Amino acid sequence: MSVELNHTIIPAKDKWASAKFLADILNLEAGPEWGHFVPVKTANGVTLDFADSTDFHPRHFAFLVSEAEFDAALARIRAAGVAHYANFRRERPGEINHLYGGRGVYFDDPNGHLLELITQPYGPIPQGG
Repeated sequence: MSVELNHTIIPAKDKWASAKFLADILNLEAGPEWGHFVPVKTANGVTLDFADSTDFHPRHFAFLVSEAEFDAALARIRAAGVAHYANFRRERPGEINHLYGGRGVYFDDPNGHLLELITQPYGPIPQGG
């Protein structure tokens, strides 16, 4: 079996509100709740399992999306009045970036986690790619 990321736990002040926020931006479903978690499942099967917590440090999560998904998600971000930025320092408000020949945008979830949408993976181009 190859190694794959299966899930990660994302601490939140309100797991349902946070899961719904992300699901709405990405046009995914939140839930159903199981155990202590509210999962949001991505197309590659990875779940982001939101859990209530009062003590956590904000983290960063990046999502690779198609051009059409980027356009739709950015429209939902703007329609919801969510502040968004061109880089991780939260500079150039209201703008996007064009790194690696794609487009990207950063925005905060209700807990201060920095979320990112990109249309091209970051980093060096793999051999033969």
